[in-house]
Amino acid sequence: MPRVIFHVDMDAFFASIEQRDHPEYLGKPVIVGSPPDRRGVVCAASYEARQFKVRSAMPSRTAGRLCPHGIFVRPRMEVYRAESQEIMKILRAVTPKVERVSVDEAYLEVAELPEGTDTDTALEAAVPVAREIKRRIQEERHLSASVGIASNKFLAKLGSDFQKPNGLTLIREKDKVAFLRPLSVRSIHGVGPVTAQSLTDRGLHTIGDIQDTEMDLSPMVGSWAETLKHRAMGIDDRPVDLSEDRKSISAENTFLDDTDDRPTLRAALKELAADVAETLEKHALAALTVQVKVRYSDFSTLTRQVRLTDPIANTADIYRLACHLLARHQLVTKPLRLIGIGVSTLVPPMREQLLLSI
Repeated sequence: MPRVIFHVDMDAFFASIEQRDHPEYLGKPVIVGSPPDRRGVVCAASYEARQFKVRSAMPSRTAGRLCPHGIFVRPRMEVYRAESQEIMKILRAVTPKVERVSVDEAYLEVAELPEGTDTDTALEAAVPVAREIKRRIQEERHLSASVGIASNKFLAKLGSDFQKPNGLTLIREKDKVAFLRPLSVRSIHGVGPVTAQSLTDRGLHTIGDIQDTEMDLSPMVGSWAETLKHRAMGIDDRPVDLSEDRKSISAENTFLDDTDDRPTLRAALKELAADVAETLEKHALAALTVQVKVRYSDFSTLTRQVRLTDPIANTADIYRLACHLLARHQLVTKPLRLIGIGVSTLVPPMREQLLLSI
C-alpha cells in the first residue's frame, strides 16, 4: 500500500534546549555530559561544538581537548522528556499515527493511499504539512526540527538527516534509487562497523555498489542479505509502530557457515551489543536483564540470562555480560548457527548514568 511517511528529528535536541533556556549559550559550543575533568562521555553537542569534531559518546576528556572553550552542561533529562511530550503533541495534532522512536524523533504516517495513486503527487502535496510542523515547533517551542518525506521509514529517516539542521527533504519514488547511489553503505541502518568492513573488503563501498552487484551477499551479512538488497533499492515495508511501550530489545546474527571461531563470535557479539545499545539510547531506556541466545547446527536453541541490580545501557557493559553468559554456561561447545543478544526489564536510565560518570 503506498504511503506518505515523515521522519521528524529535532536538531541537537539536548544542546538546543540548553541554548534556548540559557541565551548566553547561543552561538557557543555547548556540550551536554560529564565535565572534562571526570570520567564520562558526551551526551550531545551543539552544532558549534560539532565544528570541533565533538560528538555524542565521545569521552568528555577528549571533547575538552578538541574544544577547550566548550561549555559543559550536566544533562537535565526531566526537562528533555517534558519537552519531548510537547513536541509529540504537535505531531499528534497532524495525525494519530505517530511512532515515537526516542525523545527527539518520530515517524508519522500522514497518508495511506489507494492502490494506483501517484505516490509522488501525494508526497509533493505533503510538503506544506511538513513546513507547518516545522513552523509550529519553532514558534511554540523555540526549537528547530528537520523533516524527511518519503514513501517508507528508511527513506524518510535518510531524508531528515540529509540537510540538517532545520532541513526539509523530499525523496520522490522516481528519484529514490539515484538518491541512494552515492551514499555510504553505513547509511543503511543495521550496517555496523564489522558488516561495513566485510562489504568494503569486497569492493562494496556505496549503496550504488550494492544496487549494481550480482554478488551473493550472504557470506557477508548472512540471512540479512535480502533485506540489505531491498534497502539499497529504497524498499522498506515496515509499518509505523503505534505501540507505546517496548518490552524488550534484541539483535541476532545468523552465520552463513556454522562456527565456533572465537574471534568471529566476539566480532558478532560486539556488533550486536552496539545495535542493542543504540536502540536503548534512541528510546532513552536502560535494561535490568541481559540475555544471550545460541542456535546449533541441529536447530536446537538455548537462552541464558542474568538479572542486574543496576540498569545498563552502553555497548561495553552489554558485550561484557553476553561474553560472561556464554562462558559461564559453556554455550560454545560446538559450532553455532546463530547468536543473539537481548535485553529486557526496560527502565529509565539511572541518574548516575544520565550524568555519564563511572
